[in-house]
Amino acid sequence: MTEYADNAQTEAAKKQYAAEREIAEQVRADYASRMKGRPTPTQEEIDHSMLGAHILNHEDDGSGPDLGQRALEAGKRGDYQTRQVTAVAGQHRAPAPPHRAPPRAE
Repeated sequence: MTEYADNAQTEAAKKQYAAEREIAEQVRADYASRMKGRPTPTQEEIDHSMLGAHILNHEDDGSGPDLGQRALEAGKRGDYQTRQVTAVAGQHRAPAPPHRAPPRAE
């Protein structure tokens, strides 16, 4: 059996340990509740796909809606932002120096 010193530091350490353990248990319980359900696609769906079947809708995995997922929609005209690839006047850079010295003519 472990024997601890009877002082204020030991009591503080025991209280901190108990608090951290309680938080860890809450995290484990939360993780277990989020991870319930089945994988999508299921192994049966994977096997059917390997044999050439086309799946239109997967079987519900029981996890419920994903609240962290955002729906992405295109703009009215299908617009999207890209980086500018045209040169800006006055901002041309000098070419990089060659990697090796040119060969000497002998």
